[in-house]
Amino acid sequence: MYRHTIPADVARFPENRMAAISHVGSIKKYFRPLKDPRVRQRTDHRLIDIIAIALCGVIADCDGWTDIIDFANNRLAWFKRFLTLPNGIPSHDTFERVFAKIDPAVFNRCCIAWLREVSDLVGLGHLAIDGKTLRGSASDKRGPLHLVSAWAAEANLTLGEVAVEGKSNEIKAIPELLKLLDLKGALVTIDAIGCQKAIAKQIVDKRGDYLLAVKANQEHLLEDIQATVAKALDGELPKHQVATVMDKAEGHGRIETRTYTVIANLEDIRDRKLWAGLTTVGMCLRERTVNGQTTMEPHYFIGSGRLGARKAAKAMRGHWGIENNLHWQLDVHFGEDKSRIQERNAARNFASMRKLALCVLKRHPAQKSIPRKRKMAAQNPDCNCSALVAVS
Repeated sequence: MYRHTIPADVARFPENRMAAISHVGSIKKYFRPLKDPRVRQRTDHRLIDIIAIALCGVIADCDGWTDIIDFANNRLAWFKRFLTLPNGIPSHDTFERVFAKIDPAVFNRCCIAWLREVSDLVGLGHLAIDGKTLRGSASDKRGPLHLVSAWAAEANLTLGEVAVEGKSNEIKAIPELLKLLDLKGALVTIDAIGCQKAIAKQIVDKRGDYLLAVKANQEHLLEDIQATVAKALDGELPKHQVATVMDKAEGHGRIETRTYTVIANLEDIRDRKLWAGLTTVGMCLRERTVNGQTTMEPHYFIGSGRLGARKAAKAMRGHWGIENNLHWQLDVHFGEDKSRIQERNAARNFASMRKLALCVLKRHPAQKSIPRKRKMAAQNPDCNCSALVAVS
């Protein structure tokens, strides 16, 4: 049983009392579907205690099992406020063994259910799908694990992930990931690897819309879009079928201008009937000037639904932003690329905790960077509790 005795410092303030109760309830509620993989007779530590300690540890600047153990032992009195801990803090081997046996798909769904339930997310809006390689998970016998994630751009929230062996298998993971999601009303953006007729149909069938990057992986499609864009730029298409918007950004000695051209004329797209819901094609022309040198790079795309130039521009910027808002932060602030957890289940489960921690920290109201919030949580356990309760 969990302890329900409210500490004196919490009892004095009603809002803290409610936060503490909410914190315990949320952990129990959302991780209930996770089955304990251990033999009951040999269980010295509760599974929910192990999970709670690990989640708090990852938020509090811990990037490995040893860090988590040290943090938990240093904060034992604090953890005893809301965890049973019948045999104290579990050992390093226990954490390693348990997370290697936990079903990573179920664990990930529990993390996501907890975050989504309390994220005030009404509709998905823009959903970016992209993959990231866990480079440190490679071993002498196996290559690195590759995780394909669905990212709610406006909410800064991970909504699902599927693991595959290597980036080349990403195309197999995308349909499985889409199966997990309610896409009604969402605009799904995917890089060129996901520009597949079956994927487009799956999104439309689930009542979503798509914006898919196009390269030379689809026969005739790229050249047909290029021909259509050329006609639009030469004024050969009706004006009401062509929309253009431009944005400009400056910083760090660089000037970047993006011009988005969205075209509703599909006459030159030979396979247009094979792409479910196809309504538009277009191009984003990125012009960069660095140290007086200017380069231009076109990016082509197809889309469904009502996709105007401004909406396309926002979605493409948001998709590129997944690198800064998710992948870059996981590597730089959580040391994901440096992690040497090679056991597959453990690597996936730790990756889920990193994503959960990142989302929690982004929601924390303190006006600090992610690294400073993590250190703040490590130094002040009540802050760590607040960070968790913020999404409880």
